[in-house]
Order: sequence, then structure tokens, then C-alpha cells
Amino acid sequence: MKFFIDTANLAQIKEAQDLGVLDGVTTNPSLMAKEGIKGQENILKHYVDICNIVTGDVSAEVISTDFDGMVKEGEALAKLHPQIVVKIPMIKDGIKAIKYFTEKGIKTNCTLVFSAGQALLAAKAGATYMSPFIGRLDDVSTDGLKLIEDIRIIYDNYGYETEILAASVRHPMHIIECAKIGADVITAPLSAIAALLKHPLTDSGLAQFLADAKK
Repeated sequence: MKFFIDTANLAQIKEAQDLGVLDGVTTNPSLMAKEGIKGQENILKHYVDICNIVTGDVSAEVISTDFDGMVKEGEALAKLHPQIVVKIPMIKDGIKAIKYFTEKGIKTNCTLVFSAGQALLAAKAGATYMSPFIGRLDDVSTDGLKLIEDIRIIYDNYGYETEILAASVRHPMHIIECAKIGADVITAPLSAIAALLKHPLTDSGLAQFLADAKK
């Protein structure tokens, strides 16, 4: 399973990259604003800065919601760097745009997916990645992990190459469960990824080893 980090913070991206397990980055206008990055020119430069840190795919989101606008924005984003994946919302014109980009050989990430039907449409349009938001489903008392299971069955039934990118991952158990179910990718904050390192028995065992070594 691939590990993506969901942030626009360059220090966190570098830390995850240095850990040696990072496969890519997802970000969006909200995450850019959180880092104080404003203005189109600065946002585009920041995407390139991210690409220069990591070796994998970097999802960059369009703001337009109409077909022509998404195509114009997406083509400009794709020209920034070979690692850029154009992030498109799961709406009618979004599916049209994904099909367009697929035929042009431009990678896409279909975002804001909340149902198996939406995931099926994204795969049929040829999306490179499809992002179901499991944490947000959990927030409204719906089983986000069950959605991943359903999508995995559908994609396997028909051999769709679209990768399931589990998004809105909140904690390390989300990551473990996604791995068990068969998600191709998870994108999570650094805190959730780093939490996989921790176990109290590891800490106590290491403390004992060090104490014995001093003797």
C-alpha cells in the first residue's frame, strides 16, 4: 500500500520523505490557505516546491466546477511538473474532465467520493486515483471502511486500474484497516503515519535493553 501525506506543509512533507516510506502528496486550496499561501502564482510555485521534495505523485486540485474551467486549470497544473496529478471533484463536469485528461495522458485524482456508484463512474472515466473520504463518512455515522470494501470488490470484479486512495484518514487504525481491506493508497496527516511507529511494549523493551547495556 502506498503512503501519501495530506498537507501543504513543506517541513512535514520533508520529514515524511526522510522517513523513507512516503510515496506521494495530496493537497488542496484549504491546506494551502492553512499554510498562509495565497495568490495563484504562489500556490503554483508551492506545488513545484512539493514536487522537488518527493519522488512520487503530487495531487493539485482545480478550483473551477465547469468543464472548460477544469480543463484549463488542469492543463496548466499538469505542465508545472511531471509528478503533478490533477485533482478533480466528483461532479458531472468533473467526470467529463477526467475522461478528457485520461485521453490526453494526464493523471487524475477524483476527489470527494462518498459512494460506490461515484467510484464506479470515476473508474469508467479512467481516473488514475479515486479518493473516498472515510473519515467524513464516519462523522455522519456511515461506515467509511465498508465503502472501501465495496469499491475493492467492484474494481476487482472488472479489472479497473483506478487506484483506491483512502482519504480523510484520521488515525493509525484507519491506516491498518485500509491495508487489510486492500486500499491501494492512503493519504493521512503526518501524525497518523508517525503513530504507526509507537507501541508501549517497544518503548519498555528498548528501555530494558538500554538499562541492561549500561550494566
